[in-house]
Amino acid sequence: MSKFFDLTGLTIFITGASSGIGRAIAVEAAAAGASIVLSGRDAERLRETEQMLQGSGHMSISADLSDVAQVKELPGRIPSIDGFVSSAGFNLLRPLKFIDETYLEKVYGVNYKAPVLLTNELAKRKKLRPGGSIVYISSIGGLIAGPGSAAYGGAKAGLVASSRIFAIELARQAIRVNCVSPGMVRTPLADEMLKNLSPELQATDEALYPLGYGEVADVAAAVIYLLSPGARWVTGTNMVLDGGYTAK
Repeated sequence: MSKFFDLTGLTIFITGASSGIGRAIAVEAAAAGASIVLSGRDAERLRETEQMLQGSGHMSISADLSDVAQVKELPGRIPSIDGFVSSAGFNLLRPLKFIDETYLEKVYGVNYKAPVLLTNELAKRKKLRPGGSIVYISSIGGLIAGPGSAAYGGAKAGLVASSRIFAIELARQAIRVNCVSPGMVRTPLADEMLKNLSPELQATDEALYPLGYGEVADVAAAVIYLLSPGARWVTGTNMVLDGGYTAK
């Protein structure tokens, strides 16, 4: 592997690593030589992910990121790291007239508050080594209007905005901060959602993406780049991965 994308000797902390995009990132980062610190709610699925990883020195820590106390305590349970990938998140659709404070807290808690508070704790505890990289998994939901997704879109847009500020604040330590914003990616959760659509509606929706739906490996490849030495001069960016959806 080119030295530009080699993660050998690096330790990467990944939330949401028990399935989907987070699991794919963990697998590819380990294949690139990194030691992985996995985090997710489901301990059994975390162990499944860990068994998929090449190399050694990996560890799993179960935590519920909807619980602020667990969020603040989690960084104290991990070793010093070279990269942090915030992949935990979920979308819960609700039209404007059904939005309430409890709903907002639930959606913002995992999608915005948790990654920001984790970053805050990592910085205060000096867990992220100089020259490290932070990558937030955002969404094109923060860029386009999707009916019923105002809270999710707002949280993801806020994450992109905050990442730019953190990129400036952490530049003195040569710590880079970037976002990746995927469109529709085939994950187990997405596949379950698509089952509710007829084959005709699925085809119509996928046709909105000039290159079709994405795969988790497409997102993982972008994240590996942002974690790697090849992206040493990249910070404060939002990489949109949507097969051309927002290009139209």
